[in-house]
Amino acid sequence: MRRIHPIISVVIPTLDEARGIVALLNEIAPVRAAGGEILVVDGDSPDDTARIAAPHADRVLTAPRGRAAQMNAGAAASRGDLLVFLHADTRAPIETLLRLPDLLARSGRSWGRFDVRIEGRHPLLRLVAWSMNQRSRLTGIATGDQAIFVERALFERVGGYPDIALMEDIALSRRLKRRGPPLCVHDRVVTSGRRWESKGVVRTVLLMWWLRLAHALGAHPDRLSRIYGHRSRPD
Repeated sequence: MRRIHPIISVVIPTLDEARGIVALLNEIAPVRAAGGEILVVDGDSPDDTARIAAPHADRVLTAPRGRAAQMNAGAAASRGDLLVFLHADTRAPIETLLRLPDLLARSGRSWGRFDVRIEGRHPLLRLVAWSMNQRSRLTGIATGDQAIFVERALFERVGGYPDIALMEDIALSRRLKRRGPPLCVHDRVVTSGRRWESKGVVRTVLLMWWLRLAHALGAHPDRLSRIYGHRSRPD
């Protein structure tokens, strides 16, 4: 397989992902074969995620718990010109992932995201994913479930992810959007529907709408994170 230029760095924040991390890393192993790299940034998981991931990634780091802090740490340690931020419960279409540098070059854009499909049994999950994709196209705002990708130079220019406990993907998108619109890739990443199904799909959708509204009105991300139910960072 030919070497990809610019080099792609896939950054995966993890917390208690021992059960599924090897399968994910094996699926995206072609990134490494093509000259890119994979970095796992663990939030000090008690389930041995970091040790299990180590043989299957270029680097495994430990960072303060919280996706923003973990993804910023991964970006700082990476060497690629194109950063792809992939959640540990999300699967990316590998051929499209490898073509991202060319897709960005042809589009004249510097960042973007994938369409998403939510995996699960509840029939409403298809509608939720469709709504996420359409809203993102209309607003130019991406969520972490959509696997945000961005050229390193632009990521550094906007200051990376703001170190907040929730809505870091929304905040980053707003920073990036000021520099230009996203490339919306129609090929879908597949993300787990576990958080929707475990808390109730309708309830979770309504909660996320409320959290986004509260964030837009200036509510502090730490308070929103507690409402959402994120585990706090260790002292």
